[in-house]
Amino acid sequence: MTPEDYLEGQVLLIDKPLHFTSFQAVNKLKYLLINKVGLPKKFKIGHAGTLDPLASGLLLICTGKFTKRITELQGQAKEYTGTFHIGATTPSYDLETEVDQHFPTTHITEALIHETVQQFLGEIDQKPPIFSAIKKDGVRLYEHARAGETIEIASRKTTIHEFEITRIALPEVDFRVVCSKGTYIRSLAFDFGKALASGAHLTALRRTKIGDYDVQNAVTPATFEEHLG
Repeated sequence: MTPEDYLEGQVLLIDKPLHFTSFQAVNKLKYLLINKVGLPKKFKIGHAGTLDPLASGLLLICTGKFTKRITELQGQAKEYTGTFHIGATTPSYDLETEVDQHFPTTHITEALIHETVQQFLGEIDQKPPIFSAIKKDGVRLYEHARAGETIEIASRKTTIHEFEITRIALPEVDFRVVCSKGTYIRSLAFDFGKALASGAHLTALRRTKIGDYDVQNAVTPATFEEHLG
């Protein structure tokens, strides 16, 4: 593609590796497009929806005039696959923090797991994890969290369009979920554990789709670099 193509606007499908932040992925592409394709230093580039460092998968990176489409792309339904660990919780609801509580699991059957899924279909109330990028009183929640402060978080409505269990090998439960913008899968893990009269946290997460965009058509930043030659 020519520099003009990128400036006219592209939606680049990137498969974000684990431990990369979304910001790092954008910066990596920005660097490559300036230094290998010859784009001007101040060209527009941004991503349509953050993916946690501990999650992999689809990140849509918009360039040039298509940065105007970011809000529209962010609003589309998203599909994720991942793993819940049943019987223990962490303060961040994922592996960013250590396990802080253990819960009984002997009462949990496959039938109970499949039954519990039904409670989460449709519109649900969800509290964002305190370890999140949402702001309260002008400070990001995770900054309150890391400072050890306790704060009240308001719940918000979100929609779970599809939710299926794809593997049960306790304490691990694999799932696939299709949800609206602003759904926290970490909170889904935490609430799912509670609904099982136990506890749970998220140990793996991959974003597989955003609207009609599929991670199967995405490339890693390293492959993107190779393609530029």
